[in-house]
Amino acid sequence: MLTFVVIAVVAVVVIVGIALIVSYNRFVKQRNLIQESWRQIDVELHRRYDLIPNLVESVRAYAAHERHVFEEVARLRTQAVNVQGAPPEQRAAAESELSGALRQLMVSVEAYPQLQSNQNFLNLQRELTDTEDRIAAGRRFFNANVGDYNTRVEAFPSNLIANGFKFEKAGYFEVNDEQVRSVPQVSFGTIGSVAGEQAPPQMQAGPQSSGQIHPQIPGDQGNYQGQPQFPAYPQQQSQGQAPYQGQPGQYQGQPGFQGQPPVGGPPAGSPSPQDGQPPFTGGQ
Repeated sequence: MLTFVVIAVVAVVVIVGIALIVSYNRFVKQRNLIQESWRQIDVELHRRYDLIPNLVESVRAYAAHERHVFEEVARLRTQAVNVQGAPPEQRAAAESELSGALRQLMVSVEAYPQLQSNQNFLNLQRELTDTEDRIAAGRRFFNANVGDYNTRVEAFPSNLIANGFKFEKAGYFEVNDEQVRSVPQVSFGTIGSVAGEQAPPQMQAGPQSSGQIHPQIPGDQGNYQGQPQFPAYPQQQSQGQAPYQGQPGQYQGQPGFQGQPPVGGPPAGSPSPQDGQPPFTGGQ
């Protein structure tokens, strides 16, 4: 029995030792991966530092009076170079300020059409844009590795290894530029329209329909209440005959109408039909 207990204790110690070694080695691997991903970002940042002076000189040749913009870009570039050994958070703040100054420089370029057609400036602008894209891709990769590492530093039981061997949380390389983080505004009223073309007029909402068909009745003034409203005619109208007074030119079936009776009516001078008599059918 004692031998079995000793074997069980040794097996537990071996398993715990292996788990500690595996967890420690994983922390080391993640820390090195973070450092490697940061070095890739640093390479692209140095490339941007090299492109900025050439870009500024190209713009200065066409827009010499934009002096305050050039000085601001130069100052922020120097500031970013001086904090290369700082933590990622501090470098991210300096890079965000430099990016804002470069954006202001590009805005001032729009006022000079000749500069926009300069081949040297266009090449530098293209290289700077590609560099910015690589920096953004490297930042995403770096922050993903930092997130995985920091999760293990805080989670149990790996936090025991992190606290015992001084594995501290790493900082993110985040962008604090509000213009980059802003959500674009989309107006659905302009979708499908051509530039310079006015949007189609909005349809006015009509009265709500009750789902029933309302026929248009001559003389109806909108007082439809579920049954069509007919004008009150004498009794002859109920037998399909327009009222007739017996004298030509005095047809009074409709207000304002004077003249001969309609085709198919009784001949002039004939007496009007009485109740109980068949109506005149037009010469039969």
